[in-house]
Amino acid sequence: MDNNLKKLIPFALKYKSNILANIVFNIFYAFFSTLLMVSMIPTLNVLFGINEKITKEPVYKGISEIKTYLEEYLSYKVTTLTEESGFKYALLFVISIVIITAFLKNITNYFASYHVTQLRNGVLKDIREKLYKKIIHLPVSYYSETRKGDVMARMLGDIGEVQNSFFQVLELVVREPLTILFSIVTMFMISAKLTLFVFVFIPVSGFIISRIGKNLKSKSTRAQQENGIFISVLDETLTGLKVVKGFNAETIFIKKFNDSIQRLLKLSNSIANKNNLASPLSEFLGIVTIGTLLWYGGQLVVVEHSLKATTFIGYIALAYTILTPAKSISKASYQVKSGLAAAERVFTLLEQENHIENKNEAFVKTSFDHSISIKNISFAYQEENVLKNFSIEIPKGKTIALVGQSGSGKSTIANLLTRFYDVQKGSITIDHVAIENWNMHALRDLIGLVTQDSILFNDSIKNNLLIGNPAATDAEIIEALKIANAYEFVKDLPLGIETHIGDAGGKLSGGQKQRLSIARAVLKNPPIMILDEATSALDTESEKLVQDALEKMMQNRTSIVIAHRLSTIQKADVIVVMQKGEIVEQGSHAELLAKNGTYANLVNLQSFE
Repeated sequence: MDNNLKKLIPFALKYKSNILANIVFNIFYAFFSTLLMVSMIPTLNVLFGINEKITKEPVYKGISEIKTYLEEYLSYKVTTLTEESGFKYALLFVISIVIITAFLKNITNYFASYHVTQLRNGVLKDIREKLYKKIIHLPVSYYSETRKGDVMARMLGDIGEVQNSFFQVLELVVREPLTILFSIVTMFMISAKLTLFVFVFIPVSGFIISRIGKNLKSKSTRAQQENGIFISVLDETLTGLKVVKGFNAETIFIKKFNDSIQRLLKLSNSIANKNNLASPLSEFLGIVTIGTLLWYGGQLVVVEHSLKATTFIGYIALAYTILTPAKSISKASYQVKSGLAAAERVFTLLEQENHIENKNEAFVKTSFDHSISIKNISFAYQEENVLKNFSIEIPKGKTIALVGQSGSGKSTIANLLTRFYDVQKGSITIDHVAIENWNMHALRDLIGLVTQDSILFNDSIKNNLLIGNPAATDAEIIEALKIANAYEFVKDLPLGIETHIGDAGGKLSGGQKQRLSIARAVLKNPPIMILDEATSALDTESEKLVQDALEKMMQNRTSIVIAHRLSTIQKADVIVVMQKGEIVEQGSHAELLAKNGTYANLVNLQSFE
C-alpha cells in the first residue's frame, strides 16, 4: 500500500460506520447486478417457449446442487403458472423477477453512494481543518520562503484531487471486483470451458492499460506545482494592482500568467488524454473479448449443442457486465495516480516541521513586572547577519526608540520579541525568563503590535478591532477609536463601526487604516507595545493626531518604538541609534544632539525634508 494512502486511513476511520455500510451495500449491488443478468435467461426461455416443463416441485439437496435446484424450481413455477393461469402470467412472473432485481440493484447502489459521499465530504472537511490549523501555526519564516499561491493550491486543488480519486478506492477494491467476481463465478457455472477461454485475454488487457498510465503520477505532481505558480501570480497581481497599472506592467504580468497557464494546459491535456484513453481502451478490449466469445460460443451452441441459445445470450450479457466495472477500475486506477501526487503535496505541508513551538510546560504569566533584556543577539535571515552582538535593557514603563537607516535591523527586533523568528545567538528574556521558554500565547498576550503595513481584514471596523479583544463592548471599541483619533472619521461612516472596509481595508485611506491598526492595539490594552514604523503611512496632519494618541497610550506601558521619522520619538526615555545591526549611539534626544554624532546628522537631514 502506498505511504500516502496509509496516511489517509486515520482520517477515514472516523467514518468507519459509513465505510462498513458502503462495503455491505456494494456487496449487495454486485450480487444483484449479476442476478439481473442471470434473470434474463428464464425470461428468454419463457418468451421463446423453450423452458423445461417440470410439474413436480424439486427437492433442495445442498449448496453443491444450488444451480440445478434454482433452475428446476423456476421451471416448476413457470410450468405451474402456465397451466393454471396461462402464458401471459408466467411471462409476467419472470419479468417481475427482472424488475425486482433491477430495483434492488439500484437501491443498494444509492445507499452505497450515500455512505461514500458522507465519507468523502467528511474526510475533505477534516483534512482542510487540519491543514488550515497547520498553515496558521507555521512560523512567519516559512512563508518568507514559500509561495502563498502554492499553499493555496494545496488547500484548494490538491485536497479536492485527493477526495475525488482516493475514495474511488472503495469502488476499486469492493464494488467493481465483486461484480466481476460474481459474474465470473456465474459464468463458470454456466460454461467452464467458455469462461476459461475468456481468461486468456484478461492479462493482456491489464498489461496494455497499465503501460499507458505509467508516468501519470510525475506529470500530476508537475501540474499541481504549476497550479500553485498560477494562483501565486493571480494573488500577486490582485495585491499589487496599483503598482501593475501605475508602471504600465500589465503586459509583463499577462505574459507571466499566460506562460504559466500554457504550461498547465500542456500537462493537463497530457494527463486528461491518458485518463480519457482508459475507458474507451478497456471497452474496446472488452468488445474484442465479446467478439471472440461469440465466435467460440456460437460453435458450442450451433455445432456442439452443449449450450442453449438463450443461456448463451445470458452468458454474453454477463460477460458484457464485466466491461463496466473493468472500465471503472482502469479509470479509477489512473485517477488514484493523480491522487497520489496530490496527497504527497498535502501531507508534505501537513508534516512540515514547526521550529517555533511551545516547550512542554511552557512558562505562563499574565503580567509584565520587571524588564525585557536583550543580550548579545546575532541574527541572520539568510547568510549575512542583520543583528550583531546587539544588547539593550528595557525596564518596565520605559519607552525605547530604535532608529537608523533601512536594513539596520530595527524591525528584526520586533520579529524576535514577538517570536515570529527564534533567536540564533544570544538571549532575550522577559521578566528573567528566556523568550523560548514562554508559552507563545501568554507572551503575545502581553504585546500589542502596530506594524508598518496596516494589516486589516475584509470585515467590519468592529470585527477588525475585536481581534485585539474579542470580549470588548461597543463602548470600549469607540473609546479605543477615540484614543487613536480614528473616531472622527468612523462616526461619519454610514454604518459607523459596523461599516465594512473592503479587502485589506481598501475603502479607507492609508492614514485611516493606520489609525484603525493603532485602535486595535489600544483595545487589546497590553503592557508592552511595539510600534514598527507606526506613523510611516500618515500624512503630516494625521501624524500629529496619531502621535498625540500614541503618547497617551504609551504613558503606562513599556514601549519599543521603531521609527524613521525622528520627530515621533523625541520624548522616548532612550533612543538607540543602529547601523548595520549594531548600536552606534544611545541616550535621550538631548544627550544625542549634544554628542553631535550619527543621530544629530539624521535630525539635521530630516529637518530639511
